[in-house]
Amino acid sequence: MDGGLRRLTEPLVRDGGRLRPAPWEEALTRAAAGFETARQKGPQSFGMFSCSKTTNEMNFMAQKFTRAVMHSNNVDSCNRT
Repeated sequence: MDGGLRRLTEPLVRDGGRLRPAPWEEALTRAAAGFETARQKGPQSFGMFSCSKTTNEMNFMAQKFTRAVMHSNNVDSCNRT
């Protein structure tokens, strides 16, 4: 492998400033809790950036998630470049 980089093979969660392997259920629960915390703080606490190199469908999904789930209009992409 180039430069000693390795691919992640399991989810990692942060405990006390350090990353440790975790079961998928724990990792997804923590991720969902983070999104919920951001959503409770209001629409200005979340933003999404997507890329023009991905598909239209992926960009649509990113903006739909941001607006419908996170209740934020803070969505942008590099499509204008």
